[in-house]
Amino acid sequence: MAGIYIHIPYCKQACHYCNFHFSTSMQTKNDFVTALLKEISLQRGYLEKEPVETIYFGGGTPSLLTTEEVQVILGKVGHIFPQGDAMEVTLEANPDDIARQKVKSWKRAGINRVSIGVQSFSDVDLRWMNRAHQAAQALNSIELVSDQGLEVSIDLIYGTPTLSDEQWRKNVETAIACKVSHLSCYALTVEPRTALQKLIQNKKLPPVDTNDQARQFQMLMKWMRMAGYEHYEISNFALPGHRSRHNAGYWQGKKYLGLGPSAHSYNGHSRQWNVSNNIRYVQSLAKGELLFEKEELTSVQVLNEYIMTALRTMEGVDLDLVARKFGPEALVRLMENSGQYMLMRRIEKVENRLVLTDEGRLFADGIAADLFFEILKESPHSS
Repeated sequence: MAGIYIHIPYCKQACHYCNFHFSTSMQTKNDFVTALLKEISLQRGYLEKEPVETIYFGGGTPSLLTTEEVQVILGKVGHIFPQGDAMEVTLEANPDDIARQKVKSWKRAGINRVSIGVQSFSDVDLRWMNRAHQAAQALNSIELVSDQGLEVSIDLIYGTPTLSDEQWRKNVETAIACKVSHLSCYALTVEPRTALQKLIQNKKLPPVDTNDQARQFQMLMKWMRMAGYEHYEISNFALPGHRSRHNAGYWQGKKYLGLGPSAHSYNGHSRQWNVSNNIRYVQSLAKGELLFEKEELTSVQVLNEYIMTALRTMEGVDLDLVARKFGPEALVRLMENSGQYMLMRRIEKVENRLVLTDEGRLFADGIAADLFFEILKESPHSS
């Protein structure tokens, strides 16, 4: 089974912390939809006829699409790609774009899961982030989506200078009280070339405190465990049976096709990414051309990516899989390299898997990088 990601590169306004590809000008939106439909046709063979089980509208702000545009896009995907049973179709939305009739129309179009960019239930935090909505709208949007029987996921951000531990507790408790089945929680990151970076550099905003972030992440893990949520990936929590199947596919190494400017694709042996420019994207597809860069992956890169993604999950790195796919030497070296983290109690071995402890999750990226291979002896087991 495979997934399809559709990048909608438009936003009403720029959040201070965001470095995703988007534009606040809607002038090219109609041409973009036409180009996107063309790309869907041109990418017909990318997934090698593997059935699609998830579709994810990301961005940007996909809720800026009209219902008719969502319907046309989903219809085109369904016509071109074979689809599995019980499809998961997610649309990211901002609270200020959510109204009862719009949610009903999304449901009729085939959307069955909405990921809401709440970020905080505090107006102080939302103003600091330059979000377009208020806390009351966030609460109302959750209710509107839930009332239509759609799955609800929300995003929350922690570690901002305006977020006290008490307000962070209120944010999480509010999400739990709203019976949200899935939460994606991210530490604020100061990305290059963002408004946030400039404001901090010019001392108009205080810098991010990594100690505050670590403390609030530890609090989050404790609260979510007590509330019965699975911490199934570093940044993601779900009630049993409510994981994001689309995002889980990334961490499980499944194939996916990315559509739209800046979108990435993976077919098991190569990666490619579309041009991050709306006008060039539209112009190239008007000529029937795909504009992208591509990288063929070596066995070492495939192994390192598996370590990086699997280590982020609650299931961890499958040692049997490593031995089977990459050879016994790779397994021996991986166990040797992970030994120091077992002694530090940042990794534990559970049912022949390497799994991060709560403390280890604080250092996930660094641990994964330290376990990476530089070379890998080819094995008759590798593929």
